Amino acid sequence: MKSSVSEDLGCRRGDFSRKHYGSVELLISSDADGAIQRAGRFRVENGSSDENATALPGTWRRTDVHLENPEYHTRWYFKYFLGQVHQNYIGNDAEKSPFFLSVTLSDQNNQRVPQYRAILWRKTGTQKICLPYSPTKTLSVKSILSAMNLDKFEKGPREIFHPEIQKDLLVLEEQEGSVNFKFGVLFAKDGQLTDDEMFSNEIGSEAFQKFLNLLGDTITLKGWMGYRGGLDTKNDTTGIHSVYTVYQGHEIMFHVSTMLPYSKENKQQVERKRHIGNDIVTIVFQEGEESSPAFKPSMIRSHFTHIFALVRYDQQNDSYRLKIFSEESVPLFGPPLPTPPVFTDHQEFRDFLLVKLINGEKATLETPTFAQKRRRTLDMLIRSLHQDLMPDLHKNMLNRRSFSDVLPESPKSARKKEEARQAEFVRIGQALKLKSIVRGDAPSSLAASGICKKEPWEPQCFCSNFPHEAVCADPWGQALLVSTDAGVLLVDDDLPSVSVFDRTLPVKQMHVLETLDLLVLRADKGKDARLFVFRLSALQKGLEGKQTGKSRSDCRENKLEKTKGCHLYAINTHHSRELRIVVAIRNKLLLITRKHNKPSGVSSTSLLSPLSESPVEEFQYIREICLSDSPVVMTLVDGPTEESDNLICVAYRHQFDVVNESTGEAFRLHHVEANRVNFVAAIDVYEDGEAGLLLCYNYSCIYKKVCPFNGGSFLVQPSASDFQFCWNQAPCAIVCAFPYLLAFTTDSMEIRLVVNGNLVHTAVVPQLQLVASRSDIYFTATAAVNEVSSGGSSKGASAGNSPQTPTGRDTPVFPSSLGEGEIQSKNLYKIPLRNLVGRSIERPLKSPLVSKVITPPTPISVGLAAIPVTHSLSLSRMEIKEIASRTRRELLIPSGSLESASTSEANPEGHSTSSDQDPVADREGSPVSSSSPFQLTAFSDEDIIDLK
Repeated sequence: MKSSVSEDLGCRRGDFSRKHYGSVELLISSDADGAIQRAGRFRVENGSSDENATALPGTWRRTDVHLENPEYHTRWYFKYFLGQVHQNYIGNDAEKSPFFLSVTLSDQNNQRVPQYRAILWRKTGTQKICLPYSPTKTLSVKSILSAMNLDKFEKGPREIFHPEIQKDLLVLEEQEGSVNFKFGVLFAKDGQLTDDEMFSNEIGSEAFQKFLNLLGDTITLKGWMGYRGGLDTKNDTTGIHSVYTVYQGHEIMFHVSTMLPYSKENKQQVERKRHIGNDIVTIVFQEGEESSPAFKPSMIRSHFTHIFALVRYDQQNDSYRLKIFSEESVPLFGPPLPTPPVFTDHQEFRDFLLVKLINGEKATLETPTFAQKRRRTLDMLIRSLHQDLMPDLHKNMLNRRSFSDVLPESPKSARKKEEARQAEFVRIGQALKLKSIVRGDAPSSLAASGICKKEPWEPQCFCSNFPHEAVCADPWGQALLVSTDAGVLLVDDDLPSVSVFDRTLPVKQMHVLETLDLLVLRADKGKDARLFVFRLSALQKGLEGKQTGKSRSDCRENKLEKTKGCHLYAINTHHSRELRIVVAIRNKLLLITRKHNKPSGVSSTSLLSPLSESPVEEFQYIREICLSDSPVVMTLVDGPTEESDNLICVAYRHQFDVVNESTGEAFRLHHVEANRVNFVAAIDVYEDGEAGLLLCYNYSCIYKKVCPFNGGSFLVQPSASDFQFCWNQAPCAIVCAFPYLLAFTTDSMEIRLVVNGNLVHTAVVPQLQLVASRSDIYFTATAAVNEVSSGGSSKGASAGNSPQTPTGRDTPVFPSSLGEGEIQSKNLYKIPLRNLVGRSIERPLKSPLVSKVITPPTPISVGLAAIPVTHSLSLSRMEIKEIASRTRRELLIPSGSLESASTSEANPEGHSTSSDQDPVADREGSPVSSSSPFQLTAFSDEDIIDLK
């Protein structure tokens, strides 16, 4: 059983999605006489509408500017399959629609993390998943398709042996969108209100030329060998010069209006409109003062352009102002504009603008207009390829191995023939990959493009060589309370661990509530499982007296009544007036609250006099709620009024339900259409003060908005900001730290954006396990480290071939066990929440292991002297709203503590200065380059995760 990780401080989504991504407006354009020309509905992004925002240039952390769904992480067939040994299958689903399946067994960047990667090609799109590799368990095609929710076929899939199939599958993958981009650049003089006037500008101004020099290099089109973006590079029919650049591996050609052919006779300038009018994204550089008539998208007659970026240059302040117009159907995309959207650092402005435009074009491809065209094209290509292969059903090209093992060992009699076939297969694939690279259509990595920057999810080593198996944990001051196989330990950096409870109390869940001086935990021991509550101050005294860890028999007075046999509990750590605990005992839910709550301005320790050591008497049983089944996931959702609209979200069987705490009435939230369901989490997020839930199960994540109505009933409402996406690998745990969603699997971390589910990064982390995430994120990870060559790569240090692996060329080699001279290194890592959400928690945190209050960045002192208990991170709803408001100001208003992006640009080696992150975050003092498992090495063809 697992509890939903829903208490993250940074998971409040609503204000950001509404204010920072703009609002939809009806925009009407008129001519000089005031006659209405056209109208259209566009989402207008002009920075946050915060009335208290100061009119100063906006700043943000550079780490918030991400390319969404980067091709280097999404073009799997090119990256992992093409030119490598893999298998391809063809089949028909129950509706007689053809599909293709590609499967490969690959090593994750020589990290000794073998994985199956599978791509399912269907007319509705492609689906990609990772599956764990086991040397003792054979994986079949049927099990792979079942994991992709494709359980019924008209005929069993057949393997395709012909090597030319790689070229066809590469074409299918290219339907996801171009790796390179073409953007229009339109020069508009002050007072111009029609597109005819704007396109008729024969030359630009000095400021416009300065802007073009910032965007890229001016190149001569004739004889140009790079990406041409539809321009003529032979006969100068589309102009003599153009502007071109490369950004993070993407080639970009700008269609500049003043560089395209000009005709004095043609007032409409058809030749210019032919290019810019067919660009999905167009930059409009408008001259004039801010008070002059502003540009509106309806001024441009184009059914193809969906996004306009309005740029103004302020010569007096040498700054650029940005405004984004997106057609109503375009999904939300980042990065959000700062407040106000003014950029004084020109290089930062360039980076921000290019990332915004690239993300905008990708988002436009998901609109109904483009998505339908892409699906039709994909369906036509799949059916055509299927028809071409059908005549060869009875030839050697296809083999009736419908449910054969994936990547099996060939029989000895046919091994030489199979090796020769694989060698030819790989040779042709590598030739196709080289051709794509030369053509400029290959997805490039950040390493290849020379970009190396410190990302907000880079972890710090909290405790090296952690010798225990961690079950769960929760921060206590600056230390971490960890439940392990050896009992519950208090861990602080590399200081010796201190035992709090021995192994007779096997803790499965825990919450440290410092503001209430409470520790709540669930000890699971079969039918005798119970909930326990302790005073942190009493535990602190035991630590100061150097007492041995408490045993189960020492905790008899700390048992909560009526909780015997509980298998799960949830707590509202964002409580404002009362602490609520919901305990699950089979199919029953017990609602328990705390009697004595801390009034404003009064210390919680002064309410009871004298203060009893056990806080059990402070809790009271409220009611019991019966469910139809035993819940697997449970999350408490605070209602807007906190009177009778508090909810409990539970997951069981094939469904998510919401239960009214007051009435016990259950309402269906979501039904899962799958044969097998693995519930992961239900994360509470808020949109404009109304409850919403991110429901995570199997590979899926879906957002549902829940609104109360009719006195106690609840309605699941569709929202314009709703989205649904699939993880690439089935997660074991989900953490929401706005603006990111982090999925933890057994050997990788997948990072997406909360607002739209778009992928921003994937990282391989061997034997990954999340242990805590209520504030900062803690996880353990292991890697095989060679004792002889300390810190060396595991590349080449193999112990033999996997029994599942073919003996062809370029086949990944996986060790079945550690070799001689190798040890298992297990570290405990920490990702500071403040790095992810972009803010600093300005509160002194105290560790139970130190003798004084530690105010960052003061180093830790060791000792167990008497200290008072500090109350820290459990926040009320009002505090959360205040933090959200302050967060926006800190993110979007400049501060001397934030490093300008110009420093990063002037530092191409990618070495970060101390101002990149919060000084509190670097408390550990160890350099990130040596402790972080998320390093990006310039010599790598993949994101290396080297745990040392």
